[in-house]
Amino acid sequence: MARKRTNGPKREIFINSTMSETRIAILEDGRLVELFVELPENERMVGDIYLGRVVNVVRGMRAAFIDIGQQQDAFLHFSDIGETLKEYGAFLDLESSVDEQVRQNRRPVPREGQEILVQIIKEPISKKGSRITTEISLAGRFMVLVPHSDMVGVSKKIPSHNERRRLKQIANRIRPKGFGLIIRTVADGKSEEMLRNDLQNLLKTWQQIEKKLKTVRPPSLVYKDLEMASSVIRDLFTADFARVVTDSPKQYKQITKYLNEFTPLLSKKVELYKEKTPLFDYYGIEQEIEKSLSRKVWTKSGGYILFDHTEALVAIDVNSGKFMGRKGHDENSLKINLEACREIARQLRLRDIGGIIVIDFIDMIDPANRKILYDEFQKELRKDRAQTNISPISEFGLIEMTRERIRPSLMFTYSEPCPVCNGTGRVASKSTILTKIERHIKRICASTNERSMTLVINPDIADFLTRGLRSKIRRLMWKYWVKIDVQEDEGIALDEFRFISKKSGKEIKVM
Repeated sequence: MARKRTNGPKREIFINSTMSETRIAILEDGRLVELFVELPENERMVGDIYLGRVVNVVRGMRAAFIDIGQQQDAFLHFSDIGETLKEYGAFLDLESSVDEQVRQNRRPVPREGQEILVQIIKEPISKKGSRITTEISLAGRFMVLVPHSDMVGVSKKIPSHNERRRLKQIANRIRPKGFGLIIRTVADGKSEEMLRNDLQNLLKTWQQIEKKLKTVRPPSLVYKDLEMASSVIRDLFTADFARVVTDSPKQYKQITKYLNEFTPLLSKKVELYKEKTPLFDYYGIEQEIEKSLSRKVWTKSGGYILFDHTEALVAIDVNSGKFMGRKGHDENSLKINLEACREIARQLRLRDIGGIIVIDFIDMIDPANRKILYDEFQKELRKDRAQTNISPISEFGLIEMTRERIRPSLMFTYSEPCPVCNGTGRVASKSTILTKIERHIKRICASTNERSMTLVINPDIADFLTRGLRSKIRRLMWKYWVKIDVQEDEGIALDEFRFISKKSGKEIKVM
């Protein structure tokens, strides 16, 4: 049996599904620390496998650009080209020179026009295409299957040396010829039979990929990884978590079915939320999300933190704000900085900020205080699953750091460039406004008897809601059994709306 966690924060997963998006919130001791958002037009891509075609090779950049059928060509750095590239010769248009390069211990370099099998490791952002690799892998519940490899690895996050050794012995026994295996943290305490079952499922998936490769032409998607909610359950949900709560009966069935197959004991921790109050409202998550999208975040003692995104980096500024300390400058500054560093570490996870980050803490003269701040920030960053690297505090009170980026940050998910200011500001996306409207309807139905109303909204949003025979507003009316007339108002902002009661003619107010 897997060992139970004896200390650490209480961890929970909440999954909210609406017509326009799925949101997964991870809480530690009741505080929101991570948020995943998946929109229909922007589904999760990490793990997807494509048959692509090399468009351009830029040796000066040590990179190639690959057409995989997306708006921007994907970026393949030479360091992400594995030696196993030659093994796909049965499916891809590779020349003998590639084999010769491998024999000479040099990484193979693709050529323009070549067909190549790749996997997405980072999603596109702004004008940058997806980052891809030729080192293909398939993730299961307990292991990762690596085709055309002989490696065997075990997660270092498994604390027991004896358990790691046991799992490695099992992996060596069950590993098929021509495949490598990486045993995941959730395999801790699992039987050989459970690992074999997971392996068989992964092998079936790989056989389907091989079969498809023989019939498709680039650019083509040959394997779609799990959608966001399922991938979070597969990759993150372990015995460390107290529970998973979802408001979708469909997802509840999918999650429990998956867990009953692989980890039956965990299926008992899955709950279906049935209350009328929206799930994220009930647990106070909605308010935390609103804060996470704000440029300014307040700390406990009255200081505040500003987050600014630029093309090259994210700048974070710490300010004393309303704090009125009674001690000396350094002692007061240390108190504000320590509160800020804890909140910044949480916000980096929550907003999923990646790339280069520069933090301007309040300057402190005493080197001992700088070390206290640096050590505390390092400790907080260890809670982050993403890889981070930080520099010592400079003489100007700055910390420069990098954080692994896999997908666009929360700001890019929840907003789109403003057409008026050409991208210098942000407005809520149409999908986000639709979600807010749906939540407002749900609150009206839960707290009033109103069933016939007028929705007053900006003309652009009205067109988005009413377009087509299966319009979004019609689907909302059927879903909540209400009558809604849409009234356009050019004087209302894009992200504003009002519900007017047909019965009283007054605006419907709900908390």
